[in-house]
Amino acid sequence: MQLHQSIRRTIIYFLLLAVWNCVALGGFAQSVGSGLPRVAIAGLGIESSTFSPAVTHEAAFHAKTGEEVYTSYPFMAAGAPLRRQATWLPALVGKSLPGGAVTREAYESLVGKMLDLLRKNGPFDGLYLDIHGAMSVKGLDDPEGDLITRIRQVVGYKTLISTSMDLHGCVSWRLAQNTDLMTCYRLAPHEDAMQTKERAVVHLLERLKSGKGKPAYKAWIPIPILLPGEKTSTRIEPGKSLYAKVEPLADRQEGIVDAGIWISYAWADEPRNHAVVMVVGDDKTQVGRTAETLARAFWAVRAQFDFVAPTGTLEQCLAKALAGPKHPFFISDTGDNPTAGGAGDVTWTLTRILARPEFRQETGPSLIYASIPDSNFVKKAVAAGVGGAVEGTAGAMVDARFAPPVPLKGVVESITYGDKDAEVEVVVKVGSVHVIVTGKRKPYHKERDFTRLKLEPRKADIVVVKIGYLEPELYAMRADWIMALTPGGVDQDLFRLPYKRIQRPMFPLDAKMPDPDLKARFVPLSGKTK
Repeated sequence: MQLHQSIRRTIIYFLLLAVWNCVALGGFAQSVGSGLPRVAIAGLGIESSTFSPAVTHEAAFHAKTGEEVYTSYPFMAAGAPLRRQATWLPALVGKSLPGGAVTREAYESLVGKMLDLLRKNGPFDGLYLDIHGAMSVKGLDDPEGDLITRIRQVVGYKTLISTSMDLHGCVSWRLAQNTDLMTCYRLAPHEDAMQTKERAVVHLLERLKSGKGKPAYKAWIPIPILLPGEKTSTRIEPGKSLYAKVEPLADRQEGIVDAGIWISYAWADEPRNHAVVMVVGDDKTQVGRTAETLARAFWAVRAQFDFVAPTGTLEQCLAKALAGPKHPFFISDTGDNPTAGGAGDVTWTLTRILARPEFRQETGPSLIYASIPDSNFVKKAVAAGVGGAVEGTAGAMVDARFAPPVPLKGVVESITYGDKDAEVEVVVKVGSVHVIVTGKRKPYHKERDFTRLKLEPRKADIVVVKIGYLEPELYAMRADWIMALTPGGVDQDLFRLPYKRIQRPMFPLDAKMPDPDLKARFVPLSGKTK
């Protein structure tokens, strides 16, 4: 009996020792009995302008933890094939509307909560990191590089990290080194966003299940190009053909796991803000050659990029809309676009629209303006009620550099509650203009954004939206379209922006710059120095 107990104690001791070694070394942490890899999910995403006076606080990220994280990914729904292929351990995923720089307090709070959950749930075989790549944080360069470095300090370097990004993100050397697998969108507008995130997860699981682990090579090529998304859309050339090269090179070559072209983000002034090509795979020759092929292709067409739609001053855009027979005529109010990081409350455009005689009478051309945030005006409109008269000023509470708060005097047409961004939305008719005023800023890029407010954009003469290139649903509605080059924190005229910290020379700011070195630079594997 004593012998049996001794043997039993010895077996338990060695089992515990094996488990401890696995945890301590950050090695394979596959669930005992299930044979499934243990995979964490984490991420923070925002596109934030350093040229806007706006700041972004923690609440804007609507952070999800635990089971709630799955709701962000349809491919991870209960019963979905990918859901069954791992033991998933969601940490924290936060996504904010684009906006101003994130406060350091908000960043540290969110990262702290994420790291606490990773410590609690570890160890991990893999981690899916869902980021945008263009987050700016007050007093901190390269936030995504900082984030992944701090994640590595918790999960170790044997955990395989697969990162998905927006193609308008920034890939610093530090970010490239600390991830193992990387991919980004291949379409702008980003109609492939969810497919890209799924691809990142599929790559991660495949490398874990096959035992291949980290791809052996990562090639990184910085390209001194900084252009707005409105000039690099994949709807038109040369972006269309350039990005069409990615899929066959990334997905149909032996030795390549993935490849991407990052346009980067033009409205932040940091050294990391420039285009990048990155390729990961197991064949060094193929990885390097593919990266150089894509980089040379990008540089070769740099001068061909142009706006995705006709452009003009606001006056030119309104004149064309009023004179033309096509309706609805969409005008993009680009300079304060909240989907690119604008404050959203610049009143410059709306002030000029309301000053025009064509729109002063109720019988004038119907125009929908989306939108201007002002919680105080919203309270007045709610007090007046639908059908009531309301008078006050709106906007320019955050960004008053270009125009003061705009006077509004009209009739409340509708009041809607419950939007997670706007919170409360009211429509006020001023002359023939239907002005959407929101409790908090909100981008309008879907037809339902208008119809839920009892507006009919398809029947309007003119629809003015604070946006850059039209998102798919707006694009499908427009009879004609033009982009107004208006002022704001995401001004499309990059030459008007006071860059001080980006690396120079940079195209197009330095149009006559010499050709750069576009040879592949091989990034050390995570946890290695060379």
